[in-house]
Amino acid sequence: MTRAVIVDAVRSPVGKGKPTGAIAGIHPNDLLAAVLSGLVSRNDLDPGSIDDVIVGCVNQSGEQSATPGRQALLAAGFPEHVPSVTVERKCGSGQQAVDFAVQGIESGAYDIAVAAGIESMSRVPMGSAALGKDAHGVGMRERFPTLVPQGIAAELVAHKWALSRAELDDYSARSHERAAYARREGWFDSEIVPVTTPDGTVTADETIREGTTADALAGLRPAFATEEWRAQFPDLDWKITAGNSSQISDGAAALLLMSEDRARSLGLRPRATIRAGAVVGDDPTLMLTGPIPATEKVLYRAGLSLEDIDAFEVNEAFASVPLAWQREMGVPDEVLNPVGGAIALGHPLGASGARLMTSLLAHLERIDGRYGLQTMCEAGGMANATILERIR
Repeated sequence: MTRAVIVDAVRSPVGKGKPTGAIAGIHPNDLLAAVLSGLVSRNDLDPGSIDDVIVGCVNQSGEQSATPGRQALLAAGFPEHVPSVTVERKCGSGQQAVDFAVQGIESGAYDIAVAAGIESMSRVPMGSAALGKDAHGVGMRERFPTLVPQGIAAELVAHKWALSRAELDDYSARSHERAAYARREGWFDSEIVPVTTPDGTVTADETIREGTTADALAGLRPAFATEEWRAQFPDLDWKITAGNSSQISDGAAALLLMSEDRARSLGLRPRATIRAGAVVGDDPTLMLTGPIPATEKVLYRAGLSLEDIDAFEVNEAFASVPLAWQREMGVPDEVLNPVGGAIALGHPLGASGARLMTSLLAHLERIDGRYGLQTMCEAGGMANATILERIR
C-alpha cells in the first residue's frame, strides 16, 4: 500500500473571535487563502499538482457557505482545475480532513492533497447554520430525551468524574502558562503563516492571556447555570466558566500530504506519517467523552500503548474534557497538551483539528519524539483520534 506522508503543516495566528479581534475583519475565504499560499510557497510546490483540497468547516452558512476551500484556493491563485470539498464532523472536521487525505493517498486516488480547516467564529457565529431550528428531529429526541447543549454536557462530565472547580481552574491557568511560554520561546513561529490585514500584519496568537492565575479564574461565574438548567440538574455544582472553556476565535490551518514516492521525487522531506486513525460514537448526552474510547481504539489499531506516546493533544473544548480523559488514561501532566490548548489558543471549530496537528508535529520535532496522539471530542457524542509518527 502507498504510504502517505506529511510534508508540511502551517496555520494562521489565532485571533479573538470578536469585532476587535486581529483577524476578525478578514473574510474566512481570504484567511484560508493566506494559509494555502504560505503552505505551497514555502515548499516551492506547483499548486496545479494538488489533486484535492479537503477543508474542515463546521458552520457552513453565510460567508462559509460556498465550499470555502474552493473559494480560498482560487483567491490564493491556484489553477482553476484544482478542486475542493468540505468536511463537517463538528470540532473534529479539520482532523477528519487529514484522515480523508491520508485514505485518498493510500488508496491511490490522490498523489498530493491538502487537508485544511477554517472557521471565522466572529463572522459566522457558532450555531448559525441551524438558524434556531430543531437540528435533532422527533426520532432523536424520543430516543434521547435528555439531550443538552455542550456547556451542560461539560458540567455533566465534571460531575461524573468528580472534578472540582479548583482542578478545572488550575488546569486552565496552566494552559495559558504553557502557551505563553511557548510563544515567548518562539516555538510557534515556524508553524504560523503571517496574515495581512488593513491594520497591519498579524504574526502571533492573540488569545493567550499571559499571567492568568487560578485565583483570578476562580472569580468567574458559571456560564451555564441558568434557572432552567438548575431546575433540571439540581445535583450539579456548576463549575464551567468562560475561563475554563475554549475561546471563541478565528483561524485556519493546512497540511500538505502526498505519497512518499512523490515527496522524494520532488525533493521534499517527509516530516511524519499517520500511524493509525480512528473515529467513534459515544453517549450523545454526555457528548464530550468520545476521546476516551477513541484513544483506546486508535492505540489498538496502531499496536501501541500509552507508554509509547511522547505527547498527547486532547482538545480543550472545556477543561473537564482532558481532565476526565486523563483520569481514565493516567498519563503524566507533562505530556498532556504540552504547549497549551484551546483554552489558551482558541478553538476555531473547523480549523482546530488541523491546528492541533500542526502544533503537535512541531512539538515532536522539538523534543525529538516519535509518536503523538491527538483526539478531539465532537458534538453529538463523537470523537476522532489520530496517531502521528514522526519520520526522523
